[in-house]
Amino acid sequence: MPQALDNIRILDLGHVLAAPTTSMILADLGAEVIHVEPPWGDDTREFGPFVDGESAYYISINRNKKSIVIDLRQEAGRDVLRDLVRVSDVVLENYRADTMAKLGFAYEELKRLNPRIIYATISGFGRDALPEYVVKSAYDIVAQAYSGIMSITGPEGGPPVRVGASVGDIVAGHQCAIAILSALWYRERTGCGQVIDIAMVDSLIYILENAIVRYTVSGEVPRPMGARHPSLAPFQAFPTADDWLIVAIGNDTLWAKFCVAIGRPDLRDDPRFATVELRNQHERELTPILNEIFPAKSTAEWIEILEAYHLPYSPINTIDQVVHDPNVRYRRMIVEINQPGVGKMEIAGSPFHLSETPGAITRHAPLLGEHTVEVLRQTLSYPPERVQELIAQKVVFAGDR
Repeated sequence: MPQALDNIRILDLGHVLAAPTTSMILADLGAEVIHVEPPWGDDTREFGPFVDGESAYYISINRNKKSIVIDLRQEAGRDVLRDLVRVSDVVLENYRADTMAKLGFAYEELKRLNPRIIYATISGFGRDALPEYVVKSAYDIVAQAYSGIMSITGPEGGPPVRVGASVGDIVAGHQCAIAILSALWYRERTGCGQVIDIAMVDSLIYILENAIVRYTVSGEVPRPMGARHPSLAPFQAFPTADDWLIVAIGNDTLWAKFCVAIGRPDLRDDPRFATVELRNQHERELTPILNEIFPAKSTAEWIEILEAYHLPYSPINTIDQVVHDPNVRYRRMIVEINQPGVGKMEIAGSPFHLSETPGAITRHAPLLGEHTVEVLRQTLSYPPERVQELIAQKVVFAGDR
């Protein structure tokens, strides 16, 4: 089956999570991703958990890619990279600010090699930033703290809490993929490449949702609210007899049905709770009432009731429950791959459900240098003797070492 990004080649110099997320998205959509690794490999190859000596972390974000190992400290290695730039559509990296320039691969040099090249970079605070921010180091937790997202996450009155997934890296990776797709379409119409400058902090500010306007409009500084919503009520977690349950009542019609479902039709007519705005204003009065109602039944009993009334709800699933959920399985969001050295294992699937060109997982995560010879011979058309010479000189490395 054809895929949307067939015949698009991504030269991925990224490492760890942000840039590899971008290239994984594009690879799932059919792009050829050549992951350029140093002789010691991507850092995540050393991140646990491990399965038969292989990093499950690395495997989970590098499916569908090829691995070529080049020693870019050597001029001959940089020559190989120059040849790859000439035949690629996108160069992607998340190195420190001056790394590409020191290697001789600043955008102007890339553009000289390939006038149509799209150069995408991900950093903590942006490449086009105040000088002191360009050189700042940033991990996900740094971006979460600086962007403000940690200031609205966690229990009310509690300590700062990091979002459980590395959203600084992951959101930046997704936004970089969107930018690359936009740049490819622009190039299709104009023939021009361009630079993409994605900052993790920018990416998280972008998804702060209503927190920004709550401050700019009212002067209120948003704070952590636990599972509550700043504008809607009830829209939070409630304790049941045996667990917790999320209830999300987002309009007045749902509120009327909800009051009947929980056996309290009188609340529907309470003037304090008559509208979305009033319920939000009187949330401190409403929540204690509901906290007395929900513990009377188990989560399963409440699910049956809320389901019958077609109300928005959810149990708070643990990861094992998500992995075995029937609809998650039906949507192929958990898929099995056959990973060399490991055998069959399950990883997250592709969320891109397109009717004609769906995202797909067609190959395992590459072993270190697994595709070095293939890329040199097939993509660059190097003769066998040159490939062997490069391997002998330790400019490139072939196979899992």
